[in-house]
Amino acid sequence: MLGFLLRLLPFWVREPLLIAVGSVLGVRIMYLAVRDHDRVAAGLGVVFLVFTAIRVHAVIRALRARRNPSPTTPANEAAVDAAAPPQPQPGTGPRPGPGTPKKKEEHNAWGQAFAAVAVFGALAAALWVAPRFMPSDDNAPQPASCSDGAHEELPKVYKDTPRPVTGEELCKALNRPDLAKFLGTPEETATTASSTNNTAPLTDGKVAQPEAEVAFDTYTVNVSATYNELSIDQYVKLMKFGDEKDIKTLTVLGRPAVLSSDHTMKLEINLGSGGSGGPVEQGPLARTLSVALDRNDRGGYCDITVWSTSGALPNDSVLLNIAEKVLPRIPERPVR
Repeated sequence: MLGFLLRLLPFWVREPLLIAVGSVLGVRIMYLAVRDHDRVAAGLGVVFLVFTAIRVHAVIRALRARRNPSPTTPANEAAVDAAAPPQPQPGTGPRPGPGTPKKKEEHNAWGQAFAAVAVFGALAAALWVAPRFMPSDDNAPQPASCSDGAHEELPKVYKDTPRPVTGEELCKALNRPDLAKFLGTPEETATTASSTNNTAPLTDGKVAQPEAEVAFDTYTVNVSATYNELSIDQYVKLMKFGDEKDIKTLTVLGRPAVLSSDHTMKLEINLGSGGSGGPVEQGPLARTLSVALDRNDRGGYCDITVWSTSGALPNDSVLLNIAEKVLPRIPERPVR
């Protein structure tokens, strides 16, 4: 159907149209092929460009033929004179100026050509810039977003705790567009992002402990805030009695902090008959940065933990970079 409609168009409209469309598609496809290293797309772009070059050659030949028409033979002239209708005798009517019809026809052809190029050039420009302003329909995975917990009822302890941060606020502070870059995997996107408004274990629901977690293919990052009375100094003393490794005290944004390492827990759940699960096992090593909730270390801390299923850990500078972005979003604990 499209080919039939194109054949109905005049030569000086059809050919500029094919040239405009072919050149735009060819250049666009070649650009995408170079960007994505796609050989098939590169071959298709070459086909469009060769097709366009052929159409340009045809238009150039037509223009040369119009400017330099080939002379007719005497036999053809005689046949034309015999078939031509009687012409008025000189002086019996107005004489048109020499070459006037030819120039007018040539001007009309050029006008059609320029009009076609202008119209379809504008159309090609619109098609070129449209992908930048319209959502992409490709199958590329989109980064996970934090769930909206605005309708979730907070535990009572959150109302009794001065200025506590919620899990949703922690998630939004952690799930940054540059988080993967901090982790050294800028090509990855977040696969999951979640948050909870829990209370600390073994406290009978009397200590608020909101938590957020963002997972990538390589690393998983967890951030929690614990609103208890334990200072970083006391926390370091407790670590020395535990199994934490590589303990290192430091200061982050003017607050006391400590770096430590410990293994995560691995729990397998069997969803088959009986729904029984396996024993709790030791998981991969995790690195944690614990920072006081206020500069005077009056109690409470924020934990930033990173681990991977492979057991590999990023440099400690990664935790420091994340802390410098997340901590300003957590209000300092006020004086009690």
